[in-house]
Amino acid sequence: MALILSLDTATEACSAALYDTNSSAEAIQEIYEVIPREHSQRLLPMIDELLSAQGVKRSEIDALAFGRGPGAFTGVRIATGVAQGLAWALDVPVVPVSTLAALAQQAYREQGTTQVLALIDARMDEVYWGLYQLEGELMTLVGDEQVTAPEKIFSLLPESVQQNIGQVTGIGTGWCYSDRLTELAVAQITEQAFPHAADIAALAGPVFAAGQAVPADQALPVYLRDNVALKKSERPAKKQ
Repeated sequence: MALILSLDTATEACSAALYDTNSSAEAIQEIYEVIPREHSQRLLPMIDELLSAQGVKRSEIDALAFGRGPGAFTGVRIATGVAQGLAWALDVPVVPVSTLAALAQQAYREQGTTQVLALIDARMDEVYWGLYQLEGELMTLVGDEQVTAPEKIFSLLPESVQQNIGQVTGIGTGWCYSDRLTELAVAQITEQAFPHAADIAALAGPVFAAGQAVPADQALPVYLRDNVALKKSERPAKKQ
C-alpha cells in the first residue's frame, strides 16, 4: 500500500486529496473548495481535516503530489511550497503534475471523453493550453503545453485533430474567450472547471509506482510564462 497526498491551488479552487494506490481511482478522498485568494490560509487546515477524517497520520504518507502549473503564479507557488515543505519534513518524494493534465483527466472522469483540449485563462489576452489523448485510464499530453493568444490554438493543432475537431471535448476557464475560438468547434465545453487534487493524485499514482517521483528540491513549478513570474530584480536587463 502507498498513500499519496495530493494538493492543488493553481486556480480559484483549492483542494487536497488522499490516494491509497491499492484502491481504485474512484476511491480517492478529496476536499475541494472554490475560494479565490484564500488558498494560503485554507490549504494546511484542509490537509489536516482530510487526514483526520481518514484516520491517517502525516507520518504514514508515502509521497506528495501537487499541481505544478500552469495557473495563477501565486497559487502555483503556494502548492509548490507546501508540497516541498511537507516532503522535506516527512522525507518522502514528490510527483509534480500538470494542472492542464488534471483538467483533461477530470473531463475523462466526468464525461468519459478520450480527447480533450484543456485551456486555463492566463490573463493578458492569452491562454495556457494542452491537447490530451486517453491512454489506458490516464490522459497523456499530445505535443507540448503552450501559452498563446486564443485564436492561434487551432493552427497549432495536429492536422488530424483539426479535421476531426468535433470529436474533441473542451474544458477549463480559457474557454471564456469563445468569441476568439470560433475555429474550435468542439463537441462539448465545460468552462467553469478547475483542477482537482483527486485527478492530480490519479495521474501521480503510476509515476510514483514507476519510481519516477523526485526529491523535494526538484519538485518545481511550471509557469510557461516564466518571465512574468520573475521578480523585477531577477529579470534580464533590457538591451539598450
